[in-house]
This record gives sequence, structure tokens and C-alpha cells, in this order.
Amino acid sequence: MGRVYFVSGIDTGIGKTVAVGMMCRALQREGRDWISVKMVQTGCSGFSEDLDAHRAMAGVGRFSEDEDGLTAPQIFSFPASPLLAASLEGRKVDLAHIAASVKTCAGRHEIVLVEGAGGLCVPLTDDTLTADFVSQQGWPLILVASGRLGAINHTLLTLEAAQSRGIPLAGIVMNRFPETDPRLFDDALKAVDRALNRMGTISPVVTMPCAASDDLPDFSVLFR
Repeated sequence: MGRVYFVSGIDTGIGKTVAVGMMCRALQREGRDWISVKMVQTGCSGFSEDLDAHRAMAGVGRFSEDEDGLTAPQIFSFPASPLLAASLEGRKVDLAHIAASVKTCAGRHEIVLVEGAGGLCVPLTDDTLTADFVSQQGWPLILVASGRLGAINHTLLTLEAAQSRGIPLAGIVMNRFPETDPRLFDDALKAVDRALNRMGTISPVVTMPCAASDDLPDFSVLFR
């Protein structure tokens, strides 16, 4: 079985999809066997627009698993939390279907990057948060954060939520895009380092220089 990593962000619009796309590009360049999955796509119909972004950034076409619906197991048209988006269509998020789809992908590929919807505590069902489901699956977390104002609070709360549920931390991606005051970014980096030390967690922190850049950081430290 391949290794599954869950990629979450500290907030909506934090650059999670771009970060996953850049990871896919890096893996593709290294000749690794990878695939990405959008666990729940909201605000969309048909195929997942986030997966199309991953494929475009990696310079590849769609996978056979894309055509089979394995990489976008749950799609809802209303742009909201999976719980609300599903309920507006008279449906429920099918957690068993998501787990089975990811397991099938992991049986075919070395690395599976599962992109979440929004942050780690976004509700999937009435009684299951994303963090609960990820904990049940045993997927390590790659957290996408940034240095924008307010990011320190969101980052530390997310790390605490993951730790309290026993979710292993594969690493943190600090997104510099869009650019902000460098003093804010440096302060956020220091806050993350202090938090990891308090938690007793040895996890790599990767700085993503710019969403539009072709200069890729060393993402390989996240997949060891």
C-alpha cells in the first residue's frame, strides 16, 4: 500500500490547492508515483476543479482514477462546508465511500495526497469533523499555513486540534503568497517553531516562496 497524507489548511483561501499542486509537481519531477485526491469538493459540478489545478501544475493529464470517480468521491454544487452543501442536495457525506476510494488509490500509487475542504475542524456530518475522520483513518497531516495577520492563532489552534486527536504531523508548509510584511511572516515562523517545541514534535517546516514561482522548495522532507 502507498502512503496517504492529508493536506489541510488553517483557513479557507490559504493556498492549500496551490501547495498540493506544487507538491505534485515536485513529485512528478522526482519521478515518484503519486496521485492526489480531493476528499470533498464543494462549489463545483462535474469534475473537481482543484484536481484539475493539481494536474495542470504537475504538467500531467487526468488519471484513470479521475475518470472512475475515485479521486473526487464527493462533489456538491453549493460553496459551503461539506455538511451544509450535502444537506442542501438532500444527501449526506459518505465517509465510507471516501475511505474506500482513498484506499483503492493507495493500492495503486506510492504517495496519495488527500486535500481536505477548508480547515481541519470543518464538519463532514452532524457528528464528525474532518479532524475526527482523519484521525480514524490514521493519515499524517501536512498543514498549510501562512504569515498573514491572524495566521498564528489559526495555526496553533489547528496544531492543538490535531495533537488532541493523535493525528501525526508530517510537516507544515508556510505559504508566502500573497506576500505580506516580512516581519509578520518571520514572527509566524518563530511562533510555529515554539509551538512544535512545546508539543515535543520534530516536524519539518517548508517555506513555499511564491504560488506563481517555478522555484520549488524541498517538499521531499514531508514524505519521509
